[in-house]
Amino acid sequence: MNRALPVVRLRVPTDEDAVAWHRIFDDPDVMEFHGGKSAGLSVYEELTARQRRHDAERGFCLWTVLDDSDQVIGFTGAQPWERDWGPTGEIEIGWRLARAHWGKGYVTTAARLTLERVRSAGVPSVVAMVDARNERSIAVTRRLGMQLAEVFMTPTSERQGHCYRLDLTSGAA
Repeated sequence: MNRALPVVRLRVPTDEDAVAWHRIFDDPDVMEFHGGKSAGLSVYEELTARQRRHDAERGFCLWTVLDDSDQVIGFTGAQPWERDWGPTGEIEIGWRLARAHWGKGYVTTAARLTLERVRSAGVPSVVAMVDARNERSIAVTRRLGMQLAEVFMTPTSERQGHCYRLDLTSGAA
């Protein structure tokens, strides 16, 4: 049974979004695959400022996800993978959502909008790096048509990470 996906809106993060991200990501369930705890507010302030620069320079970033009542519920978007392991230099898509909004299709909808935007910006392919235990995010990669391409051991957590890939030149997704 297919259900209708929710309506979401993406916007370039504002200064206020740093506060919202800090608040909604201060949840051990949300941060389970991202170090276990929320970062300090200053980290989110720097992150939102960097995303504004990315959007201005590249035409894409990690956008703030808003629900149909314009409430901030998380982020999704794309940015270069800048670590010295994994798909270095490739464009990674990602998402993080407030716990109250899990399982309702918000991430799938927002990630599809991300794919449309990065394709429009001329990005030929994307990757998604996902903790191998994160079944919810793995399910999203499948819904997006992504394929498992590589398996990594992450140097910091020493956990298995999956690299999913999607070619954006074929018109799929």
